[in-house]
Amino acid sequence: MKGGSGSKKAGLSSLFSGLRRDPEGEAEGGRITEERLALLPLRDLVLFPNTVVPIFITAQPGMAALDEALRRDRRLFAACLKKRDLGSAPEEPWPVGTVARVVQHLRLPDSTMRVVLQGEYRGRIVGEERMDGFSLVDVAPIEAELFGDPPRPDDVALMRSAQKSFAQYAELSKKIGSETLLAVERTESPERMANLICNSSQLKPEKKVELLAISGARERLEAILDTLERENEIFGIQKNISGKVRSRMEKNQREYYLNEQIKEINRELGNAADEFDELERRVEERNPPAEALDKARREIARLRKLQPFSPEAGVLRGYVEWLADLPWSERSADSGDLEEAQRILDEDHFNMIRAKDRVMEFIAVKRLFSGGESGGYKPAGYNPADHEPTDFESEDYDPEGYNPSGDRAPEAKGPILCFVGPPGTGKTSLGKSVARALGRRFVRISLGGLRDEAEIRGHRKTYVGALPGKILQSMRKAGTTNPVILLDEIDKMSGDFRGDPASALLEVLDPEQNAGFSDHYLEVPYDLSGALFIATANSLHGIPYALLDRMETIEVPGYGENEKLAIAKRFLVPKELRENGLERARVVFSDEALSDIIRYWTMESGVRGLEREIARCIRRVARKAVAEGYGAEKPVGNFSRTIEAENLEEIMGRRKYKKDVSLREARVGVSCGLAWTEAGGATLMIESSACPGSGEVILTGNLGEVMKESARIALSFLRGGKGRPAGLGAYPYSAQDIGKTDFHIHVPAGAIPKDGPSAGVAIAASLLSTLCARAPRPGVAMTGELTLTGRVLQIGGLKEKLLAAIRGGMEKAILPADNRSEWEELDADIKEAIPVEFVEGAEEAFALLFEKTEPKKKAAKGAATDNSTN
Repeated sequence: MKGGSGSKKAGLSSLFSGLRRDPEGEAEGGRITEERLALLPLRDLVLFPNTVVPIFITAQPGMAALDEALRRDRRLFAACLKKRDLGSAPEEPWPVGTVARVVQHLRLPDSTMRVVLQGEYRGRIVGEERMDGFSLVDVAPIEAELFGDPPRPDDVALMRSAQKSFAQYAELSKKIGSETLLAVERTESPERMANLICNSSQLKPEKKVELLAISGARERLEAILDTLERENEIFGIQKNISGKVRSRMEKNQREYYLNEQIKEINRELGNAADEFDELERRVEERNPPAEALDKARREIARLRKLQPFSPEAGVLRGYVEWLADLPWSERSADSGDLEEAQRILDEDHFNMIRAKDRVMEFIAVKRLFSGGESGGYKPAGYNPADHEPTDFESEDYDPEGYNPSGDRAPEAKGPILCFVGPPGTGKTSLGKSVARALGRRFVRISLGGLRDEAEIRGHRKTYVGALPGKILQSMRKAGTTNPVILLDEIDKMSGDFRGDPASALLEVLDPEQNAGFSDHYLEVPYDLSGALFIATANSLHGIPYALLDRMETIEVPGYGENEKLAIAKRFLVPKELRENGLERARVVFSDEALSDIIRYWTMESGVRGLEREIARCIRRVARKAVAEGYGAEKPVGNFSRTIEAENLEEIMGRRKYKKDVSLREARVGVSCGLAWTEAGGATLMIESSACPGSGEVILTGNLGEVMKESARIALSFLRGGKGRPAGLGAYPYSAQDIGKTDFHIHVPAGAIPKDGPSAGVAIAASLLSTLCARAPRPGVAMTGELTLTGRVLQIGGLKEKLLAAIRGGMEKAILPADNRSEWEELDADIKEAIPVEFVEGAEEAFALLFEKTEPKKKAAKGAATDNSTN
């Protein structure tokens, strides 16, 4: 509502069509006309005439309106405020209300007012004026059309129907006093009857305002009668529903009493144990520790006292069943046959020497602990025959298990292994092979995208739908205390407001702590020391250091071309022939065809893409076999096909990848670096150019902070005139000129983030080529971190980087001298595929890159690129 002076109209639209402007009420001296009164806003309360209502006033507008009414004639206009969800403005009153008189008022100690109001007549707002803290409104009375004298029979019938419905409503609601009911029955005025019924009914404020606004007596009573009949019908439905629920509860209680009587009779007759005894027996059969057994017995004792259908009984029953289902002492026998274990590992996976050796070492250690002549722990030099029993020793003393130091006999703890390598290298399937080789159960837990700590530690059992964490769920699924648990994609976890699952794994993956693993749901320690945990990751960067420190990291590097060829022949081709219905057919891949698929249809460190391409080729062969009638008219065993390199494109379409010719072209300002990614190795083409400026370095290509630092180090190194190989000649630029030149360094494939220090020497080579206007030797890839003094430091991921150089068709690789020992451990086929040069400083690398001839003089200083070759 908008404020105004005098009785200016507020612009409110009429709420109900039944409102009329002509007043008909009678007062002393004649008809009631418009009055100017203070507005008392009421929240969720509608005041009616002929009623007395006590209210508390706490808001400042109401206090100010009350003070104004007391200064005048103790009369004000009470209107209910609209709700904000109805699209109205804040604190906007309904346009209809009741003119009321202040009968009593009392100011309370907390500065609020207790007021008793008596409603006089209904009215509506026709104008408003804003005052200091309250509003003055112009109120016009709502015309009340009364019945005739005497009233017609249908009017009398309507009043009696309203009285009857109200009496029924009072009986159902149980909230209306006998005084109000008696007043409604005795009144003969339709206006007074309507006001009393509306005031005492439990209706919504919006509905009461609607009934307050109707002017005609007949129309108003009809609306009240319709509302009361609807409320009575709702009360009847509620009573029916309550009766059904009560009946069901009585039935369940009766069944409970009968079941208890039957159980007691069975106990007296000695027939059978009840379900609680059965639960306790199941827990005892698992042979849990004393603490877990005591916990189970206490919970079963509580469960006996509860009704079966109570919510707490369901929670306790589920908890005890978890205690009964978990393996506490069951163990699977470990395989001690080293030759059989080695055969299984070699049968399932090619190469992976380091991972297989670590598993074989674990099996050998287990064999030593489980074997031996005496089978007990003895200190060094102990001889049982020399030991005399003493008085404090019991009759059950066993000299074979004697341990004078009091130490517990050692056991072989399960190692925590982490296989790290590019996707598709067989890390997950290697975990299954380890379980086969050990003769243990295998369970896989996917940690990719895990955000909630409760997924590891579980929820408290008091929560609805609570369960133990994934660790204990896996133990129950395995059924033994020593399974192989694979924690897949451990580097893909993340934390949020629900906790950090990586931190929750610290206790699980610590051999010194996981013997007493505490799950929030179980509430008793659980021994995980017998389980063999194997984690897999594509990169160590996403694993917190505290968690990484608890695991033994084993690298699973990418495969070379010869390794991929052997894997394809031994594993992938037979598997895809079997899965695509051609196992009995004579389908043969030549070595040249498989090599071409590896070179021209895949570009990866693993073999997942290779498997897809081989499957695609076999499916197309299968389609041709069906088109020729095999499988229906002819037996599949008679079908034969040899896939040669010459007909690959006919079967599989054009080649997906080609050798990047630009990496083997001599171009000024362009060098080739080698990078490691989570997907394997990759080649980086580094470009640089120069132009006159203020010494600014522009770096593009989505480079990380470390790579940007490498670029600044390379420029500072060259600015001092260092790194120039003998015979290269003087720089076309002096150190002073470099400070007046802008350099732009770009690494293509800008959508891919790049970071790391190993491109330092390659960036320096690109800048040196730009400075000297000489192209580096083509087909040479390099890697190594460059220091300000020109040293080339050791790098990681050597095998993946060399594989990337081989895939890119590079003729030579320049490596840091500190990586020589790692290079010597590589497979012979990789070392034969690409020659390498080891350097200790940038000068040696530049000498290998640039020929010892004088460069051509440039006519314009600052020319940055030259496409001529050496």
